[in-house]
Amino acid sequence: MKYDYLIVGSGLFGATFAYLANRQGKRCLVIDKRPHAGGNIYCEEIEGINVHKYGAHIFHTSDKEVWDFVNSIVPFNRYTNCPVAQAPNGKLYNLPFNMNTFHQMWGVKTPIEAQAKLEEQRHEAVAKMQAEGISEPRNLEEQALTLIGKDIYEQLIKGYTEKQWGRPCKELPAFIIRRLPVRMTFDNNYFDDSYQGIPIGGYNKLIDGLLNGIDIKLDTNFFDNRKHWESIADKLVFTGKIDEFYDECFGKLEYRTVCFETSRYNTPNFQGNAVVNYTSSDVPYTRIIEHKHFETFGAAVYDNPWTIVSKEYSTEWHEGMEPFYPVNDAKNQKIYEKYRKLAEKETDIIFGGRLAEYKYYDMAPIIRQLLNLFK
Repeated sequence: MKYDYLIVGSGLFGATFAYLANRQGKRCLVIDKRPHAGGNIYCEEIEGINVHKYGAHIFHTSDKEVWDFVNSIVPFNRYTNCPVAQAPNGKLYNLPFNMNTFHQMWGVKTPIEAQAKLEEQRHEAVAKMQAEGISEPRNLEEQALTLIGKDIYEQLIKGYTEKQWGRPCKELPAFIIRRLPVRMTFDNNYFDDSYQGIPIGGYNKLIDGLLNGIDIKLDTNFFDNRKHWESIADKLVFTGKIDEFYDECFGKLEYRTVCFETSRYNTPNFQGNAVVNYTSSDVPYTRIIEHKHFETFGAAVYDNPWTIVSKEYSTEWHEGMEPFYPVNDAKNQKIYEKYRKLAEKETDIIFGGRLAEYKYYDMAPIIRQLLNLFK
């Protein structure tokens, strides 16, 4: 059978593309090298709890069309992301940086007091740069210090960021942290978006709905029989690593990945929150996720006597591991640009998603990109 599209990868980009193409009467085949569909948003059920197997995924958007689209596949709950951070000083702080954080850090009680403290510390950072003849932040550390000051940088940013990226903050580009959220309100909601939540029943419900009625082959690696797969469809949709697609002809791109240590505890409530970050460099993991809090709220948390928690360890990607994030430094961007120019010349291949576009994406922009494409 000849297909209109062969879609390599059943993550959010691949599954949504297949759904929208199928709605237009196109014949699609989705293949995935993993034994399950869903890519990194796949959930594994343990003790009645949907475990985010590849890390926490929270859907958030202010785009009503995107929100309505995903809810037309599966209804979403009202989960609100309000992470907590345990700092090197042992104290707990609310995230993102808001009046709760500033009160916990400095004891300030009003926005005027908080603003004065921030301005004082920002001024110190800018003055230090000017004394060195620097007008613009050259790296993430300088950028953070001019945005938020020394105290919050050292307690809540430095250690966590260096664990996450495996590089000193002085070696990371400033743009990574340029849009650091700072709020002068007592608001712990991490996102400013109008809508956020988790699919009721987990992300597998979303993927299953998107792929309903579409041919799919799992445990199938495109590169094991590339010529065959390229011959069975008029067009190819590729969501894997773009450097691998082009046989690494311009060199290998670097990626970060995350390893998980998942444990089951005979307690209904381990940490009281879905996400707790550990910002100390002395703690090897970046955060602990307690999965039941994504879909269970209030007293209902105690209905299930078990809980599942995952410690997350950020590390450099190596062959055989799942690549998670592109390393957006100058060296890798230079390599990627060469691949992008090759990809632009393709007439029957669509590249999409984090790995194929070598770009960090939240979930909602993926949906928006595809809705626009099919319009």
